[in-house]
Amino acid sequence: MWRDSFRLQLFCLLMAVLALVVLVHNFFQLEHLDDDTVSGSNWITENNAQHSLSHTTKTTRKPYCGYAQQTLSKREQAEQESLLAAIQWPKPPDGKIAFAQSTDPTHSDFVIVKPSRFFKVGDQLEVLVRMKDFQGKPKQYGGDYLQARIHSPGLKAGAAGRIVDCHNGLYKVFFTLLWPGEVKVSVSLVHPSEAIQVLLRLREERPDRVYFKSSFKSGRYSETTECNVCLPGGLPVCNFTDLYTGEPWFCYKPRKLSCASRISHAKGGYLKGLLTQEESLFFQSDVNIKRPILSSGPDSVIVKPKAFPDSSSMDKAEDPTASPSGYYYEDQWRSRTHWIHNFNKSDDIIECLQGKVIHLFGDSTIRQWFEYLTAFVPDLVEFNLGSPKNVGPFMSVDLKHNILLKFRCHGPPIRFSTVFSSELHYIANELNNIVGGRNTVVAITIWSHFSTFPVEVYIRRLRNIRRAVIQLLDRSPKTSIVIRTANVQELGPEVSLFNSDWYSFQLDSVMRKMFSGIAVHFVDAWEMSVAHYLPHNLHPNEIIVKNQIDAFLSYVCPLQT
Repeated sequence: MWRDSFRLQLFCLLMAVLALVVLVHNFFQLEHLDDDTVSGSNWITENNAQHSLSHTTKTTRKPYCGYAQQTLSKREQAEQESLLAAIQWPKPPDGKIAFAQSTDPTHSDFVIVKPSRFFKVGDQLEVLVRMKDFQGKPKQYGGDYLQARIHSPGLKAGAAGRIVDCHNGLYKVFFTLLWPGEVKVSVSLVHPSEAIQVLLRLREERPDRVYFKSSFKSGRYSETTECNVCLPGGLPVCNFTDLYTGEPWFCYKPRKLSCASRISHAKGGYLKGLLTQEESLFFQSDVNIKRPILSSGPDSVIVKPKAFPDSSSMDKAEDPTASPSGYYYEDQWRSRTHWIHNFNKSDDIIECLQGKVIHLFGDSTIRQWFEYLTAFVPDLVEFNLGSPKNVGPFMSVDLKHNILLKFRCHGPPIRFSTVFSSELHYIANELNNIVGGRNTVVAITIWSHFSTFPVEVYIRRLRNIRRAVIQLLDRSPKTSIVIRTANVQELGPEVSLFNSDWYSFQLDSVMRKMFSGIAVHFVDAWEMSVAHYLPHNLHPNEIIVKNQIDAFLSYVCPLQT
């Protein structure tokens, strides 16, 4: 009897244990039902940041953002802190600055230091800029963002200047005089210091001001959800973080579909109402966005030619921080760091690229290179891959001369119209798949689509690309790698909040520092756009693109000197 009772108890105990095992198993399965799905509350929330086992970097920003979860080595952490320190911008005094006390380009002026002295080619020209507010009172602090150039319209010559903030309302601008004749000075206020503080706030607090979306589809049923590097907690999300680079990307999970049913990515739109009424006064097209600052005296000097011209102005080592890196003369860009050959005939380009594979990675500004080369070289015929217009990937082939030209956009964030999910490739991963060699050419640009995010997001992306570049050069040292820098563009009140030249300038400064000392070449699209006489444009005019191509191909096929 007691044996039957014992067996019954033992049976019940075994059943209880089995039930517990099944319960735990089901819970585990439920928790990991979809590997691409992470609960918003389990990822990270505004009020309760859950720490992973690995050390995470400290941040004062919204803790649900993917960039806040980077695990950095001591060396990477030190580099990041150094980069952020290098781009720190002067701040106005504490407290709100009224519009009347903000910088007014109309009241401000500049003077040429010693304009009547004897100038010859190679000399330095110094200009002093004096900022005043709308009441005509001198500004007592710095932080304004200026652009400056010298130019000779008749010669179609121009060069950018180097600007130094004295932090007291005065700015010094230094120009190297690089050609003879009458040389004019132009200075522009891009943004007053008060507007820069608004741009800083938006970059840190509103990385969601450009939002993205993805479409999910199964059969006839489809859903669209919002995506970004940063998504507020509280809702389930699909985790599309790249497995190889660790680049974070999230979309809100569809209500009925799985994360695996994603078919496309696209720009969602731009948020409105980001500024207070007072802040909006700092962003007025005809008042304080890219407005000229006039001279209170002579605005030009006469430059005499050198008595004995030499090549000393040609620096032997390429330096991405050299200023100016080059100048225009007769509408042709002349680099001060390497010899540029003008590829004026399609046969010149064919001779250079024959037998080569050219990979162009980045945004629409390097897509212009693909479009220019395909249009200019008759034998280079675009192969229809069925890709969406302006999105890619694109490919052109010259079978006669064995030339393959390819363009692919960088991975998210990217503000293109519909991109197929299968075509969302990260540049670092693409570089890792390239064998390389003397007949392989790589050109990269990546900047514009990162302007709305904290700089750490951009640093992470560049760190991954740099690692892949170094590995490619290590296994194939004769691979040609060229980086196209950012460029300036036309600005208005709305564009300034998302794609200001100031944002681009900061990112470009970071990129140049991170790739300094690596065996890559730079096409200085920034100075090429600042120094030219044509109006600023996100997608520069063809003559500027032509000069970029000349600089690019001169690295691929250097002149034998």
